[in-house]
Amino acid sequence: MKPDNLDCLLESQRRFFATGATLPVTFRIQMLKKLYTSIKKYETEISKALTADLGKSEFEGYMCETGLVLSEISYLIRHTRRFAKNHTVFTPLAQFAAHSYKKPSPYGNVLIMSPWNYPLLLTIDPLADAIAAGNTAIVKPSAYSPATSAIIEKIISECFPPEYVAVVTGGRKENAALLEKKFDFIFFTGGSTVGKEVLRHTAETLTPVVLELGGKSPCIVDSSAKLKLAAKRIVFGKYLNCGQTCVAPDYVLCERSIKDQFIREVCAEITRQFGTDPLKNPDYGKIINEKHFDRLLGLIDRNKTVTGGTSSREPLRIAPTVLDNVTWNDPVMQEEIFGPILPVLTFDHYEELVPLLNGKPKPLAFYVFSQNKQHIRELTSRCSFGGGCINDVVIHLATSEMGFGGVGESGMGSYHGKQGFNAFSHTKSIVDKKTWMDLPMRYQPYHKLYRKLLGMFLK
Repeated sequence: MKPDNLDCLLESQRRFFATGATLPVTFRIQMLKKLYTSIKKYETEISKALTADLGKSEFEGYMCETGLVLSEISYLIRHTRRFAKNHTVFTPLAQFAAHSYKKPSPYGNVLIMSPWNYPLLLTIDPLADAIAAGNTAIVKPSAYSPATSAIIEKIISECFPPEYVAVVTGGRKENAALLEKKFDFIFFTGGSTVGKEVLRHTAETLTPVVLELGGKSPCIVDSSAKLKLAAKRIVFGKYLNCGQTCVAPDYVLCERSIKDQFIREVCAEITRQFGTDPLKNPDYGKIINEKHFDRLLGLIDRNKTVTGGTSSREPLRIAPTVLDNVTWNDPVMQEEIFGPILPVLTFDHYEELVPLLNGKPKPLAFYVFSQNKQHIRELTSRCSFGGGCINDVVIHLATSEMGFGGVGESGMGSYHGKQGFNAFSHTKSIVDKKTWMDLPMRYQPYHKLYRKLLGMFLK
């Protein structure tokens, strides 16, 4: 889209928002219902697009994208009316007589920039939250997932007029052009490098922003863990979408005494879930493009590969891979992996974990496999991370009842359900002061008696 066209689109959305058309809750719910119906209508096309872009099977596409999107929209349809209500709060006696309340209000014109790894989920989920909160929106899907971007554009253009919700496609040029414009709010999901660019641009215009980034999410397995179950769940979460999941366990930090047994269980579980030749498994996905394919191959140390390490360039597949005897200095530990490679590191004593992990950048996710309640309590209390699971992985993001987001290097702000509605809303604090009486103590001339009375009121 040319800059002039982009300016016209932005201006049309500002004018539409200024009419107040998006404010009635009934309108918002109607728009959410239209979106839900359209996604249901194009389920088959969505599934084919996810397969084309990422090799996702029909089941995985529904489980991890379409189904979660429909669940989030359904949740918002049921709860938006309650979320949008004014919320009465206590009024101090010194402000008598008055009614104090908090009023959620939409930011206005918002920009949603989504990534390629879960292209439907990470585009439509925040859009649904933005609609529920009463905003207009420009959606910028990733150029790396063109088939899904095309069906998203088709759905949105059928559901909404462009002055309300519009899609801008393209690559870096279009991203840069959008970031040069003034929005009322920006929601970005992606890598930390681009996230920093987004934050630099929003700082120039003092635009509020939510950044959903990533990082090296640790998975701790101690000697009390149920290893067979731990291996089963870790293999599922790590190799889901070929490891291209922002909350996938990036690496395992395993107690040394059970490390060999744990690796045996993981290798057996990979075979059970993906077969003896995962590269020929029709339900196993693919790497998004050759650039990432080559980057991932460069992280595999053949001397430390326990299983996997094989690849096929034509379908861009890398087999589920496990690396043993990994050190913190290895290349695979210098960046977020974002692929089907699982490094296993070890620790000897529980006491070393907290200072070790707190010395690393704050991760988006944090996983603990343990039956020791004290260890679980201390790790989840003392370590800083976005969210996580105890004795499981990944599933904490699959609910509208809890916010999902990062902290520090892994992002800022959260969304899903009520948190998503709040993310796209500014909450106004309002005091409705009554006119039938007026306490004189705040006005000059001040008297000693007024000071005593004020002290009583403020206690």
